[in-house]
Amino acid sequence: MALNSVNIMGNLTRNPELKYTPAGKAVCTLSIANNRVYTSNGQKVTEVSYFDVEVWGAVAENCAKYLAKGRGVIVEGRLKQDRWEKDGKTQSKVKISANNVHFMPGKREEGSAGASPAYASSTESSESQVAEQAPEAVAWDE
Repeated sequence: MALNSVNIMGNLTRNPELKYTPAGKAVCTLSIANNRVYTSNGQKVTEVSYFDVEVWGAVAENCAKYLAKGRGVIVEGRLKQDRWEKDGKTQSKVKISANNVHFMPGKREEGSAGASPAYASSTESSESQVAEQAPEAVAWDE
């Protein structure tokens, strides 16, 4: 039995990068910063960690369309380790493979009375509904 689950909230450190595999499947890479604030010797200390996230399929396209640097997101997913050989040495990198990406309200949306972003899922809503307004969350099964 194994458990591999990650839930993390942070802000995008750069604009999303959308690419397509040779088979035509969309993959979007995100980079998020997560702050941890704690007190040490009476001083408030902020520790920042950076995480790479990969998102696949229609959700990847929605992330690229609606997200931008500085936007807050909540990512639900799993850890994935990539390994490769370089100059005879094994290299590795751990990233988050997203199952769900929840879009946090942007500064313009927070003050909008009655404005509520849509929820979009690649299996539950039509593409036209997704195109009409930015989704609050995007989910899919990989």
